[in-house]
Parts: sequence; structure tokens; C-alpha cells
Amino acid sequence: MKISKKAAAVAPSATLKIDSAYKQMKASGLDVVGFGAGEPDFDTPAYIKDAAKKALDTGFTKYTPASGTADIKKAVAARMERKYGLKYDADQVIISNGAKHSLYNSIAAITDPGDEIIVIKPYWVTYPELIAMCGGKPVFVEAFEADSFIPKIEAIRSAITEKTIAIILNNPSNPCGCVYDKKTLEEIAELAKEFDLYVISDEIYDELDFNSEFISFPTISEDAKERTILVNGLSKSYAMTGWRIGYTLSSKAIAKAMSSMQSHMTSNPCSIAQFAGTAALEGPQDDLNAMIATFAERKNLICSLINDIDLISCVEPKGAFYVFANISKVKGKKLGDKEIRDSLEFADILLSEELVAVVPGAAFGNDDYIRLSYATSEENIKKGLGRIKDFCLKLK
Repeated sequence: MKISKKAAAVAPSATLKIDSAYKQMKASGLDVVGFGAGEPDFDTPAYIKDAAKKALDTGFTKYTPASGTADIKKAVAARMERKYGLKYDADQVIISNGAKHSLYNSIAAITDPGDEIIVIKPYWVTYPELIAMCGGKPVFVEAFEADSFIPKIEAIRSAITEKTIAIILNNPSNPCGCVYDKKTLEEIAELAKEFDLYVISDEIYDELDFNSEFISFPTISEDAKERTILVNGLSKSYAMTGWRIGYTLSSKAIAKAMSSMQSHMTSNPCSIAQFAGTAALEGPQDDLNAMIATFAERKNLICSLINDIDLISCVEPKGAFYVFANISKVKGKKLGDKEIRDSLEFADILLSEELVAVVPGAAFGNDDYIRLSYATSEENIKKGLGRIKDFCLKLK
């Protein structure tokens, strides 16, 4: 039977593929250490789960407005004003089935066939696929480790054509953990104004900025705010990955377009998750702050262990919960008759020989790297990095 060209062209998520393989091996009884997961290893805070129970007990189980309840929209808007001083009306907020859905809404709302959207490398694996699914073309601008993976403004400018409609920013970044400084954000804002571009600012990790006070892109200027589609959600900050609550903040015109699309594609996100999500945003933030402190400690540990391995190195991430480790010195080396020619082979051989799961950098557009998530225990970090060190010592 026929499968559409659009569907056939979509590559499966490499991060989910690695995590699935890890879980299958774990379930079969193998002592596998997984660094692939893009989700906190903490449980959802009790007060959020209690709110979900209340939603069930009070019968909050019916359809809600397609773009989200009034309560959670108000809670999102209140958070943005409280945290960043940004004022949004409730009708500028769209609640979706996770931030990935919010990203799809954002891209679909502005993209016509052939439109180009600039994506910074290394990029989150889903950006190019979403752009292609919407009929657009991703145009890549490479950022380098020597610059802490912050792109040069000249490189972005040179990638702009008459077909360019938007720039996607991931700040803090998955996979490399970089956090954009104010000067770079200001330069991007000026560039967007000069060429009349949208900026889709994916800030899902905004609470996980370890070294400074995070700068949300629409705070740069009123013009930046007007042309920004800000994407965020509750998965990373509140350990609510399975609850599937993401959101966007944008101009009213863009929000109206996204609301119309969502009303036909999915209708409303889960009513119970919205009720719990409102509680998450309005409730005590003690669990969030404790989680951030733990991630900061793990970041220091994993970086020190990686940089203690002769063939592998990393720059210290400033946010999120990932390390993008440079494995370029490993390429061309062998383990027995197995040669490591790229990050895919590195990840495959490491998993089969040492039972350690990492994500190959090729999935993020940078084959000289692997991504390790430190959303796992200190015990696992020490065990996994010990195995990686032993693995590298065996290479010839």
C-alpha cells in the first residue's frame, strides 16, 4: 500500500531510538547505563499529582477549549510577567500537547512551501523534520565549540535569502547546553528586524541556567517580542514529561492561527494535565529549585570525568542537562576488528561492548560529538563514565 512521500521522508527521532534500545536492554536484565534520556529522572512533585487527583475527583475530565483552559493560560501569562516582566494577554497563549506540538504549530502557522528557516547547528533533532513536514527548507548555520557553540552573527546573516522567514533559537541548547548572551540576542533581534523575520525561541530549558540570569528573547525589545513565537512547557522544569503540556506565547494573529489549526488537529490537551499544570505554575517552587541544584552538581561531576579521558573532551555547558562531548580523536581507532569511523559507530560499539547508551552527534548535525544527558544519578554517571574511559583505553 502507498505511503506518502512526506511521511516516508521523516526520519525517526534518534534520541527516542537510543532511549528505546536502552530500556529494552534494561528490561532484559542487562546492567545498561543510559545517557540518552531527555527527561528529568525526578518524580513529578506531589502537589502537582495531588492536583491531578483533584481534577479526577471533581469530574474535570471533559473537553476544554481547544487552545487550553482560561486558568492555565492565565498561569502561563502570570509566570512570564513574574519571571521576565513580559506582559501577555491570555489569548496570546496556546496550550498544546507538549512543546514538540507547540513547535509544530509555530512552524506550520508561518511556513509556506519553499520557505526557508535558519537552524543553528548543533540542533535539536526534531527541528529539521518539523520544517520539512510543513513544506519548508531548513538552512543550517554552524556554531563551533571554540565559541561555546554560540553562532556568529555574520554566519547567520550570510544564510539569509529572500526565502528566509524565520530563525529558530534553542536557548539553553539541546544538545550542547550553551546559553546565549545578551549581546548575541540583541544582534539576532536587529537582524530579524532588518530582514523582517520571525524568531521561534525554544526556551524549554529556561529554568536550567546555572551560571547567570537567563535572558528570554522577547525581553530584548518590543519589536523582538512582536516577532517572537516563544515555545516552552512543563516537561523539563516540573518533571512532567508524560503529562504533555507545552505552550506558546506570540502575537494575537499568530496565536489565532495556531488555535484554529490545533482545533482541527488535536483539539484540547488532556484536561487533567492542564489542571495539574496550572497547579505546577502557581504552586511552591521548592522542588524545582532542588532539582536545579542537583543538576548543577551533576554537571560539574560529568564534565570532570569526561575531561579526565584522554581521547574525549567537552566544554562546560551553562544550561539544560546535556554535555556535548568531542570524540574526534577517537575516529579511525579500532576495537579489535571494529573501526570507529563516525559517531553512529562509536555509539553502537559502546552500547554493545560496554553497555553504555549515548546519542551520536550526527543526529544533531555534528558528527564529531556525542550527547550525554546527566538527568541520571551520580552513581550512574560515575559507572557510565568509568566504562567509557575503559572503552577508550582499549582502542588502538
